[in-house]
Amino acid sequence: MVQKAERVSAPRSRSGKPVGNITRGTTNPNRMRRLDRWLAGPQAWRLRAAVDPLVVDLGYGASPATAVELFERLRAVRPDVRVCGIEIEPERVRTAEALERPGLSFHVGGFEVPVPGNPVLVRAFNVLRQYEEADVAGIWGLVQSRLAPGGLFIDGTCDEIGRRVTWVALDPEKPLSLSLSVRFGSFELPSEVAERLPKALIHRNVPGERIHAFLQAMDKAWLEAAPLESFGKRQRWTGMCQSLRDAGWPLQDGPSRWRLGEVTVAWDAVAPR
Repeated sequence: MVQKAERVSAPRSRSGKPVGNITRGTTNPNRMRRLDRWLAGPQAWRLRAAVDPLVVDLGYGASPATAVELFERLRAVRPDVRVCGIEIEPERVRTAEALERPGLSFHVGGFEVPVPGNPVLVRAFNVLRQYEEADVAGIWGLVQSRLAPGGLFIDGTCDEIGRRVTWVALDPEKPLSLSLSVRFGSFELPSEVAERLPKALIHRNVPGERIHAFLQAMDKAWLEAAPLESFGKRQRWTGMCQSLRDAGWPLQDGPSRWRLGEVTVAWDAVAPR
């Protein structure tokens, strides 16, 4: 049974139990493809440079499908990658163990990330949504403390079939960026992705907050780029992103990512006030 999320304030569980709460566990195959494409693309250098290519899928849910997909996608980047799926519900781990193979394993645990070594990548998708906004900093800090030097923690959210996806990327010290990735044809205005913002931002989409200003700027640039749609939505999205950059928004990517319906902006530009 899924329990109401308890506060996560201590760096370690005094009882020795996993830190966190059982999630609803809902997931679907290929749901995380947009994030995985980013990890295997512009972030692949982190995995290639790692002394220990350890990756954690934290809170993979009732089905291990997305953890298996992550393993297969990252193995193309680093054949000796080790992916550890972590779930706080023991029965989910027992079910997943049938899919274990060299380089892929499953473990009971929570935000303390109970694996030997320090992971270079930790993915937690649709997990923190079930906690209070006040808990986010503590959870982030706990997971960040487990990262290898140069490692990355991804806290993200997506819809049920991965058409609207957002994630915050954090290194061992601080948040770095917010990424938005959408399927063309799944929205009228880019700001519709707001319903899938990470927990740190989802309640901040109000006037006076930076994320609200960014989403409004996206909508304005998207509408102004309407003439480009005669060349396709991909060209319109690219035009929108270029307008945002020209307006001074600190975008961290370029046309090769924009054409995928993706955009990444520096965290300081959208962080809660």
